[in-house]
Amino acid sequence: MTDTIPALMQALPLPAVLIGRTERILGTNAGASALFGEGIDGRHYITAIRQPAVLDAVEGTMGDRRVRRTRMLTRNEGQDMTYEVQSAWLGIPGAEGVLLSFQDVTHIEQAGQMRRDFVANVSHELRTPLTALLGFIETLRGPAREDAVARERFLGIMAAEAQRMERLVADLLSLNRVESEERMRPRSWVDLVGLVGSVLRRLDPLAQGAGVTLTGALPEGELEVPGDEDQLRQVVTNLVENAIKYGASGGEVTVRLTGEAQVAALRGPGAVISVEDDGPGIDPIHLPRLTERFYRVDDHRSREMGGTGLGLAIVKHIVNRHRGRLKVESEPGQGTRFSVTLPVQVVTGATDPAE
Repeated sequence: MTDTIPALMQALPLPAVLIGRTERILGTNAGASALFGEGIDGRHYITAIRQPAVLDAVEGTMGDRRVRRTRMLTRNEGQDMTYEVQSAWLGIPGAEGVLLSFQDVTHIEQAGQMRRDFVANVSHELRTPLTALLGFIETLRGPAREDAVARERFLGIMAAEAQRMERLVADLLSLNRVESEERMRPRSWVDLVGLVGSVLRRLDPLAQGAGVTLTGALPEGELEVPGDEDQLRQVVTNLVENAIKYGASGGEVTVRLTGEAQVAALRGPGAVISVEDDGPGIDPIHLPRLTERFYRVDDHRSREMGGTGLGLAIVKHIVNRHRGRLKVESEPGQGTRFSVTLPVQVVTGATDPAE
């Protein structure tokens, strides 16, 4: 029967370790070898596993043959991993002992942590303006009741805080809607030339007010992609607004749209929308986290500009829904460029506005 132990272990879908009555390891599979290393067969299980919670579970099952469950925390290639471990008695003649199985639940733990962080962040973002509003209302009812100048100033601040909460709620609803539709591919067609052009015209007054020159470089004709027009408009709007708000005053924001016959990342033709500013740039340490919910490079400045910290998260999910790619390039003092690449089936008109 012992000859069948290796075949039995390799047939198990989860990492598994079989510990015999002598407390030595009778067999492992490839998953267990990846967790604990090669060549642990025949060793005493205490010297091979070295996880106190797991060792306690094995000892208990050895004693009463009852199933036990515990958790094991470890690191693999620099990443924290969480495994749910089951210790159960295996009563097969010739292979009697404790069978340990390890289920990777890291993704579940990460999802739970993300939900907890999300609730904490939303609570914090709402609590700040609410506290301000309550404070001003109390002041207006008391010391500033008859002070017309203070009343006007406080009402202006209260309006700004209420608008901030309104933007946050709107972005939260938008993010929820985008996430719920992320696996549904759009079925309509959108002309990106017309869409980007309309966004630039609408945001030109914002750019002028910020002292920024907004320039568009668009191809002639049409460049159509399968997509959701409202969502793609939101992508372009969010990226251009960010470039205007966080670029240098007196600087320039350039929006380019090109059609490429072959895009390596898409393995086919694609449309590339790039939004580039000549502002202060972003330290490379921040780039991997820019699309996280509520992540801000400069928290104070973002709040002053009316940012909710959700704009780039919304962009990421919309681009994912359209099976596209989002790329960020930036260096301190060298400006920032966001590029969105979308798959296309038909490209008409010039591929380069400079041609």
